[in-house]
Amino acid sequence: MLASTLRRFAALAVACFVLQLTTTVASPTPFDGLDAQARDVLADLTPRSLDERGLVARATPAAPHFVVYGDKYAPGTTGPPDASAIKGFNVFLLSFLLTEGAWDKAYEWTTLTADQRAAVKSQYAAAGIKLMVSVFGSTDVPTSVGNDPVATANTIAAWVKQWGLDGVDVDYEDFNAMDAGTAENWLISFTTQLRAQLPAGNFIITHAPVAPWFTPNKWPGGGYLKVHQQVGSLIDWYNIQFYNQGTSEYTTCAGLLTTSSSTWPNSALFQIVASGVPASKLVIGKPANSGDANNGYIAPATLAGCISQAKSQGWSE
Repeated sequence: MLASTLRRFAALAVACFVLQLTTTVASPTPFDGLDAQARDVLADLTPRSLDERGLVARATPAAPHFVVYGDKYAPGTTGPPDASAIKGFNVFLLSFLLTEGAWDKAYEWTTLTADQRAAVKSQYAAAGIKLMVSVFGSTDVPTSVGNDPVATANTIAAWVKQWGLDGVDVDYEDFNAMDAGTAENWLISFTTQLRAQLPAGNFIITHAPVAPWFTPNKWPGGGYLKVHQQVGSLIDWYNIQFYNQGTSEYTTCAGLLTTSSSTWPNSALFQIVASGVPASKLVIGKPANSGDANNGYIAPATLAGCISQAKSQGWSE
């Protein structure tokens, strides 16, 4: 993830597709701010409207998932945008809840009255949109600073329940802890306790790791493959960050889908699947415009071709 000023937009389709933007767009302009090509890709990935797919109220929405992250201030909007402004998405993530408390859109949610929050939740439910919170982000390093994973999970779960949300996205970016081999056990304990407090069927739990953390035999503690082996059954899906990992990383269809570079080997989509993570739990995260990440951008038309290739190789909607 980028810094806490980030806004991410994601379109998730089984092994999903994520578009990321940092642009702030005020209503009534569509909140997602996608350019024409990116919008076309999103439309192509949506087989039918939510109503036509017959989605019913449930904790984990049926695939395809279309997720939007928001943490930047939008003039005229406190908290999440009107459902009509994010038409086509079915999950909105308030970002971020940090260990020190709620910030940005997560904080804005707490400033609304109970009636205002109820009205938003009702509107979102009618539109088939789940409202969640994203935790940690790039500015939080809970393992490195010694936060207890069980206590942290309890605090986050209590916040989710207090403010009436549908679940949590774990945007863990404690890179020093992963390098040291201490991140994995922290994440395992944290996720186990988080799911105990937010049971499946009632709440959604997703994780948002960077793609290289799935490289086998790279990380002293086992990386995200160990996390998945231990608690993958407790995680609904992974919003994988295939960007900001190097100027040439994940920038072609082959590098993104089938053969990653020697720097981060075996971390392309289907290589992660080959390592034992179901395709149904994987998302492909990409910036929607070249200015929305340091690197990793693929033009929407090219990315649409990559998605078609993925579908032809068994990545089904």
